[in-house]
Amino acid sequence: MKKKILIGFLSSLALVSCTEDYLDVKPTAFVTPEQVDQVAEYDPTILNGYINGVYSTMYTDGMGGTTGHDDFGQKGIDIYTDMLCGDMALSRSGYGWYRNLTRLTATVDFTRNENYVPYRFYYKVIYGANNVIKSQGGNDAVPTEDEARFVLGQAKALRAYAHFYLQQLYATEYIASEKSVPIKIDLTNFATPRSTSQEVMNQVVKDLEEAIVLLDGYVRPQGDKTSVNQNVAKVLAAYAYAYIGDATSLAKARDYAKDVADNSGASLMSSGEVVGGFNSVTSNSWLWGVDIKKDMGFDLISWWGQMDYYTYSYQWAGDRKAMDSGLFAKILPNDIRRTQFRSNVASTASTYLIPWNKFYHPAKEIGGQRNIETDVVLSRVEEMYLLYAECAAKTGQEANAIAYLKTLLSNRFVNAADYAYVDALTGQALLNEIYLQTRIELWGEGKSYLAMKRNKATTKRGTNHLSFQGVDIPYNDGRLTFDIPQAEVLNNPNL
Repeated sequence: MKKKILIGFLSSLALVSCTEDYLDVKPTAFVTPEQVDQVAEYDPTILNGYINGVYSTMYTDGMGGTTGHDDFGQKGIDIYTDMLCGDMALSRSGYGWYRNLTRLTATVDFTRNENYVPYRFYYKVIYGANNVIKSQGGNDAVPTEDEARFVLGQAKALRAYAHFYLQQLYATEYIASEKSVPIKIDLTNFATPRSTSQEVMNQVVKDLEEAIVLLDGYVRPQGDKTSVNQNVAKVLAAYAYAYIGDATSLAKARDYAKDVADNSGASLMSSGEVVGGFNSVTSNSWLWGVDIKKDMGFDLISWWGQMDYYTYSYQWAGDRKAMDSGLFAKILPNDIRRTQFRSNVASTASTYLIPWNKFYHPAKEIGGQRNIETDVVLSRVEEMYLLYAECAAKTGQEANAIAYLKTLLSNRFVNAADYAYVDALTGQALLNEIYLQTRIELWGEGKSYLAMKRNKATTKRGTNHLSFQGVDIPYNDGRLTFDIPQAEVLNNPNL
């Protein structure tokens, strides 16, 4: 009975809203390390309940500190970034969500919630992770018990993940000496000065390397893909090293990506799965995702509530999110991914190029799913095939890059002749093709913005955007990067 009470105590406190701004006072959204220590004395598995509370911040609405219908954790940020890089077009706007973002006016106004939501969300994750780390003895602790070791590894990976995204969103590009965001690795100083990009990324890779060691041997409970295991930590490390981009880092990114592609046990989606809805963590390609249950209470304020034509959603009601028409035009005729998007209507139709055959509730009743029960993907193995190809090409291993790219394409075309052209590609042409295939494969999954910055790309919006049609926008245009929000500027005198 005592154990059940303690688990309930942790679970309930993990989601209590902050009564004061987290930027200048101690947050109240989580129990303290001392409380964790006290309850863990009764049963070490209590630690799992607490780390699960940290995970819940990643997919719960309002974790960015607002009541906005675009504030629902990581998948909300994924929409932000897909729109900023231009691959996701807001082709119709009936309710106004994301309109200022696509106009590129929100990101340059530090009073706008679009700047505040990601900042508060990621620091909330960091605070929760730091609580767990403190409860296990701090940053330099080396637990001897597996339970504690695995929880500490997850917490360090989550802290790295949040710092990595802050660097991506609030630094125009990776320039080692330029100021970026504050690093927070303890619970004592909430008015932390900004660190340089190099300092942020050094902390990210330090946490991830330590997490990979700590998570050795960790096996997630059956059916659970929400928690970070060693493969997920390697995915995050691959992205981090690829972003840093020097020769040594690219080699590390390449090796981590290949390790996950080859040894994670995950398999590439078949052509049938590619048009199968992307709605279940049971997919063997998913490395990291959230098993959403109806009793969790998610509805309109959710990723599905913004994106799915077959859910009671803004997508159904008139706020259309579609593939950029220029990107769609580059998908080859026999590519199964072309059928993920609605193209059998006039280009002037409101539903033109919406992802009605990529993301959907299985019943496929237009506007039908009211209480969300479809899952959300955070990472899948296809990302590592593509990232390996990219980093292999950048480190002089072009034959290997082509081989892994073709392995992925073999699951997207029936005839090998359709993608045989890849064999002749070299140099920048090969890198351009890998980047294109990354954008096509991972559309709507929040990875295109990362790829744009890694590849220092310039994007051009197609004709189905509401703003900036046909305009070249380089990756380092200041409007594609978020401003540190007003709340942090006002409350952090050391910024």
